[in-house]
Amino acid sequence: MTGKIADKPEILAPAGGRAAFAAALAAGADAVYCGMKRFSARMAAENFTPAELVGLAGMARDRGVKVYVAFNTLVKPADMDDAGALIRELAETVRPEALIVSDPAMASLASQAGFRGDIHLSTLANVSFPGALQTIGRLPRVNRVVLPRELSVDEIRQMAAACPEGVSLEVFVHGALCYAVSGRCYWSSYLGGKSGLRGSCVQPCRRVYAQENRRARFFSCQDLWLDMLVKVLRTVPGISAFKIEGRKKGPHYVYYVTRAYRMLRDHSGDNQAKKEALACLDYAMGRGGTHYHFLPQRPFNPIDIESATASGRLVGKIQGSMTKPYIEPREPLFAKDVLRIGYEDAPGHKTLRVTKSVPKRGRLFLSLSRKERAVNKTPVFLIDRREPDLEAAIDDIAQHAPPAQNDSGPKPGFSARVPKSAGSKKMRPFHMHVHRRPPGAAPSKDATGVWVHPGVTRIFPRRAKETWWWFPPVVWPEKADELVAAVDRIRKAGATRFVINAPWQMAFLPRGKNLDVWAGPFCNAANPITTGILGDMGCAGVIVSPELGREDYLRLVRESPLPLGIVVYGSWPLCISRIKADALKEGLPFESPKKEHAWVSRHGEDYWVFPEWPVD
Repeated sequence: MTGKIADKPEILAPAGGRAAFAAALAAGADAVYCGMKRFSARMAAENFTPAELVGLAGMARDRGVKVYVAFNTLVKPADMDDAGALIRELAETVRPEALIVSDPAMASLASQAGFRGDIHLSTLANVSFPGALQTIGRLPRVNRVVLPRELSVDEIRQMAAACPEGVSLEVFVHGALCYAVSGRCYWSSYLGGKSGLRGSCVQPCRRVYAQENRRARFFSCQDLWLDMLVKVLRTVPGISAFKIEGRKKGPHYVYYVTRAYRMLRDHSGDNQAKKEALACLDYAMGRGGTHYHFLPQRPFNPIDIESATASGRLVGKIQGSMTKPYIEPREPLFAKDVLRIGYEDAPGHKTLRVTKSVPKRGRLFLSLSRKERAVNKTPVFLIDRREPDLEAAIDDIAQHAPPAQNDSGPKPGFSARVPKSAGSKKMRPFHMHVHRRPPGAAPSKDATGVWVHPGVTRIFPRRAKETWWWFPPVVWPEKADELVAAVDRIRKAGATRFVINAPWQMAFLPRGKNLDVWAGPFCNAANPITTGILGDMGCAGVIVSPELGREDYLRLVRESPLPLGIVVYGSWPLCISRIKADALKEGLPFESPKKEHAWVSRHGEDYWVFPEWPVD
């Protein structure tokens, strides 16, 4: 049985702040998603407190518009009480229709906090193959799954056909593309000390890298634009929402992209409406567009190193003297427009607000300090604007919104219920070495781990039972059946030990067959509630997320109901991706602006980016 078919998938718009929220309503969004100032995967956005959001949510509800709140970050042991208290305050005041979560612990905390709305599983949870959907029911009240952006329409159809009753799908139709598969990126933690899984990504993939004397943005993607192809999605049962990415974007982007996709959904046969919708998308100031993998017969690599992938629209370049720089804009500028001087990763880049209107080819003099002065020909981008019509639309919405309430903060006293620790159920410590190929017949003092892939055929029966068979971090629909067959061969050879790298990979293993299953580090388990949920799903132990620090590890050891493992040494990837720039050579080092070195290596269907230093 598939999930309920939506007669008209909702247009789900982003709102990073109050003005963007009003813009989404003015443009006709059916639902708005936003984040709080903690526990959101877009911490760089303005975000909300419950007191700021309660009036806006009430105004949206009066208009028949739903509000979803993202709690889609990895939760550490010390976070659980605060996260639960915040969810409880939201449930009592804002009353959002759904929470968007990536860590299974958040679904449990929502129930403990008295939240009675829906639970949507974020794309960061990496539900990437059809069989995964059959395991979703093991989490409380999950009734929607946000699919990875890497899927083609044929793969989306496979996912829809596998949806259990009561579960629907949400599909991204527009917005920024990450180079890495969502939930499989540690690059920002490595190079910036800011965890992408914790909402603090510094976007190292947007930077300029060098390989063999060639400098380019080898990992920076163009945006996803499905535009008129959404009519194809309308034919797929089980899709309940068309999602627009962009909680870090301003109200201009939110308004025009939301308006465009509403027209494309409602008037797909109207040529004038399509023309107007495409004009709105061009005017929204995103990056250049790509259909990415959506059309399997015409896949599109979104990495074009010859094109600029800066956000915003180029409106001019700096001219004049160092003491009196100016630009002559290619289009009119309005008061309150926002400009960015230079690229986001360039030293000294700066944003500034236009104070008065400037005609096309007029002169806008830039007030810059001595440290901020940029050289001639530095590009200037328009990243948000406040044209009079949009300002009027936002003001009309905003004047009906009640002011933010006094923010007293979450009520104290929430104590997260965590599963009882296994206590005396200690395991004998052992080391495991993980390899790419099946082991030979020679005995080994340490346990051996091997990555499972569809090509695994040569298996030594004497070693099959001793070996730990590791599932890949990502399983795509096209390889799922082959992986099932490979696991069957491995089990028939005597294998009983497996390491899953997403909770949903339990779908590949039968329950109650005397198997010893551990959750691997790509499950990103970081708190005792999640380890308990993994135990309920059939795991005997958990190798915890490499994102944890010393105190997190020690507290989790005390509280976890399952035995724990830890990655202590080896080449841990910066990220895993389904794509690679054509110009980037595999196996050869490339260099970051700060002289860090890494390389790309293909394993199976994916590209792994490894730093040239090990986890130790």
